[in-house]
Amino acid sequence: MRRRTAVIAGGTVAAAGLAAAGAIYWTGAEPEAAADQPGATATVERQDMARSEEVVGTLSYGEAHTLNGAKPGVVTWLPEPGTVVGAGDAVYDVDNIPVLAMAGSLPLWRDLAPGVEGPDVAQLESNLVDLGYGGFTEDDAYTEATADAVERWQEDSGAEETGVVAVGDVLFSPEPVRIADQVAAVGDPASGAILTHTSGERRVTVQLEIADQDLVAVDQAVTVTLPDGTATAGTVSAVGQTVSGSQEEGAEEPETIEVTVAVDDQAALGDLVSAPVEVELVSETREDVLTVPVEALLALREGGYGVEVVDGASTALVPVETGVFADGRVEVEGDLEAGMAVAVPS
Repeated sequence: MRRRTAVIAGGTVAAAGLAAAGAIYWTGAEPEAAADQPGATATVERQDMARSEEVVGTLSYGEAHTLNGAKPGVVTWLPEPGTVVGAGDAVYDVDNIPVLAMAGSLPLWRDLAPGVEGPDVAQLESNLVDLGYGGFTEDDAYTEATADAVERWQEDSGAEETGVVAVGDVLFSPEPVRIADQVAAVGDPASGAILTHTSGERRVTVQLEIADQDLVAVDQAVTVTLPDGTATAGTVSAVGQTVSGSQEEGAEEPETIEVTVAVDDQAALGDLVSAPVEVELVSETREDVLTVPVEALLALREGGYGVEVVDGASTALVPVETGVFADGRVEVEGDLEAGMAVAVPS
């Protein structure tokens, strides 16, 4: 869902839309000098214009995922919900031995021991170096030197010193995770569902209408406004490719795509876990352009638009091309100058 601001989408506007905004059709005949002073007028101004939209999003830690245990034994310790687990931290204990977290996108799908080679070995060795356990050549080969580093790491971590990293000993994750809930209890078998977890950082998701998808791009800076009115910076981290909503003509539910916004300063979010927020999207900025009120536009029967320039008691029709619409004004190009008066409905 979204809430429109006064900003109107830029580009050429259909005549029907302009009529709703206050524009009228011009017959094409040049106006004659009026006997009386023309009615209400507005001034042509030179200013910067930005096309923007305020949309409603949801702040949260994202979807919760279930973590299933891969080690035989009994669960002997679980972290509290809300705990953030990163590389080197214990995720949970099995038989009083911690299952540890490491950074990486590949799951631990096989035992790693001397003689094994592959990208999973490279991922493990990268973590060992980052955690301060070097002494080997960092590559994709698990050597005796790698095993020595693993033993030192296992000793410091309270794990059994085997020099082998077995399936279930380590949980790889691309980023720190936040424990959402405890599924198992201390004393339960460690081979089933253990925990649910989410992203370690809060983000905003927006269901953006397809008509507005040109407002967003990955890495675009946005402003997020919290329920208490506090504004903080964000960055578009993902723009979905899947369309949701009804695609049938006349359907009430609009077609949308999901946009994800990363919040740069997590501390600015306080203790919020989930909340509705507003996201301001600005996709186009025009500097030092001429603008008039939207209601000054006249939709010409022969096509295009014009404005009625008022000079004393006389008026003249000036054709214009429209650009960005924002805050009730529209960028115009034509035979105009800043300070001119244009007619507007009184």
